[in-house]
Amino acid sequence: MTTTATPVTADDVRDAAALLEGVAHRTPVVRSRTLDGLARRSVFLKCENLQRVGAFKFRGAYNAASRLPVDLLSSGIVTFSSGNHAQAIALAARELGTQAVVVMPEDAPRSKADAVAGYGAEIVTYDRYSGDRAAIGTQLADARGMALIAPYENPAVIAGQGTVALELVQEVGELDALVVPVGGGGLIAGCATIAKAMCPGIRVIGVEPEAGDDTKRSLEAGERVGVPVPRTIADGLAGEIPGELTFSINRRLVDGIALVRDAEILHAMRFAFDRLKLVVEPSGAATLAAVLTRRVDELAQGATRVGVVLSGGNVDTGRFLELMSAGS
Repeated sequence: MTTTATPVTADDVRDAAALLEGVAHRTPVVRSRTLDGLARRSVFLKCENLQRVGAFKFRGAYNAASRLPVDLLSSGIVTFSSGNHAQAIALAARELGTQAVVVMPEDAPRSKADAVAGYGAEIVTYDRYSGDRAAIGTQLADARGMALIAPYENPAVIAGQGTVALELVQEVGELDALVVPVGGGGLIAGCATIAKAMCPGIRVIGVEPEAGDDTKRSLEAGERVGVPVPRTIADGLAGEIPGELTFSINRRLVDGIALVRDAEILHAMRFAFDRLKLVVEPSGAATLAAVLTRRVDELAQGATRVGVVLSGGNVDTGRFLELMSAGS
């Protein structure tokens, strides 16, 4: 992987795709005439809710873990995550025959914590509103002599996430715009890298919850800007400040950020379930919410063919019913 002024290249994403072949699922693309009519454009939904571990995160986690030196890999992997990257590292470690230790917030969704434990990882909890997960993870890795794979501040992770857009364009052809959820920025950084290479002129649009608009503020300011810990149902997008590495990519390649409210995310989850027969978690439904509310229209600048990443589907039955009841 290159770590020069261009930390991740289109070739890095292609290399990741080759490594992930037969390991990660090549997730389906779903179409809906109803959605096209509401959005007033052709919409192509990339269903990463159907990926292994239920989210796109497995792509980056496996790509990064499999590239570790053998001796370091055998010592185990440490990471920190609210859930989906945690599950991805836990599964990648199991697939590669090593151990994982995952730092998770105490209030992480129970289903995600159970899945992490089910893959055989050790869980260390912290208070997301007062603790520093990166510092805890770094200390654990140093103390135990294990490799640290951060959720997005890693070129191999970013390249792996970019395979989402690579597959989408390979399947449906050239797109005018690509809509991607933004938490730490790794998914959109990887997707933008390959999408801009494959589709000259494409608009790459990020989506954040209104309560966690750190990337939008940062792009407007031209530098990383922090916000208070967001309180939103989209826990996977509840970042306080963009990653340094991811922002160095996104400030060059991302064309704008659309914001959505929690109520709009709930509506999108219901739409996905009722009309598309898809279960999508709040963070994964944020992009669909931005399309349904047409918050992307101005940023898309007349785009007629739009790719939309549904990034994950990790919501258990109880939580899904609770959210649907609250949004009714």
